[in-house]
Amino acid sequence: MAIQSYEDDDYRLASPDYQPTDVDIEISLRPKTLDEYIGQKKVKDNLDVYIKAALLRSEPLDHVLLYGPPGLGKTTLAGIIANTMGTQIRITSGPAIEKPGDLAALLTNLGAGDVLFVDEIHRLSRSVEEVLYPAMEDRAIDIIIGKGPSARSIRLDLQPFTLVGATTRAGSLSAPLRDRFGMLLRLELYTPEELAQIVKRSARIMGIEIDEEGAIEIASRSRGTPRIANRLLKRARDFAQVIGSGCITLEDARQALARMEIDELGLDNIDRRILTTMIRNFNGGPVGLETIAASIGEEAVTIEDVYEPYLMQVGFLARTQRGRTVTDAAYAHLGLPLPTRQLNF
Repeated sequence: MAIQSYEDDDYRLASPDYQPTDVDIEISLRPKTLDEYIGQKKVKDNLDVYIKAALLRSEPLDHVLLYGPPGLGKTTLAGIIANTMGTQIRITSGPAIEKPGDLAALLTNLGAGDVLFVDEIHRLSRSVEEVLYPAMEDRAIDIIIGKGPSARSIRLDLQPFTLVGATTRAGSLSAPLRDRFGMLLRLELYTPEELAQIVKRSARIMGIEIDEEGAIEIASRSRGTPRIANRLLKRARDFAQVIGSGCITLEDARQALARMEIDELGLDNIDRRILTTMIRNFNGGPVGLETIAASIGEEAVTIEDVYEPYLMQVGFLARTQRGRTVTDAAYAHLGLPLPTRQLNF
């Protein structure tokens, strides 16, 4: 059996995107109620009011759109909504619903008040979206029976349900679909303090001891993302149990993170390779995206969607009309001297 290494581009510890290896930790660590859910106070407070109001009226919750960066807990919130409303949840994703018939099968099998969670909802095809519109507004779907002149439309009534859509690209949603959601809730990146609470809670569930400093160290390198924090905690546990004291201390956490090549700001070896390649080969830029991709052997779309957002967020990379440019802050972080063209006299 092949063993995934930390250097494998398909397995990035610092990636906020879901990976198959996350399944065992995400399912067991997900909170079941809003009280257990740490962070996102504004979203939680508003959602708590909406849910309580719907329960008082004995109505299903209005349709909810959750948007924000990956790994922040959108799927978890959908589960909490269903659990608090006392209903079942059906989970699918935009790419999985290929035909209108696939969506019709999902909708007709929902019970009264059930939650249908659609991840990556921005990737629904236009034909599927058109079936979803009457389902969201009128709780009915139109099905075409037959072909040609003999074809006829039949309207099927649906049980009242709640659609919870999740997306990392709210701007990619069509306006008609976005306008049919009653609640639009944005999830923000977590603070290190919030992530430290999540790390300590996860450690208790996983049965590993961790001190305050160890939790903060892992949290501070997790890019504001709980999924990354839990992934790093799981790996730090291995180091603490095998070559440490069994309790994740500050020293254990630092040693584990160093072995995993995660630096103080959460950058991994791929992030640093992008920056150092731009500096050494192109004098820090400006350089085109396709050129960067060819230089490091990665697809341009992967660099743009996966690596660039965090590098820009921490202020290490800038997009200009002429191309990408490495900032002075990146030179300082990597310990490299500024090129002459950037020195100000």
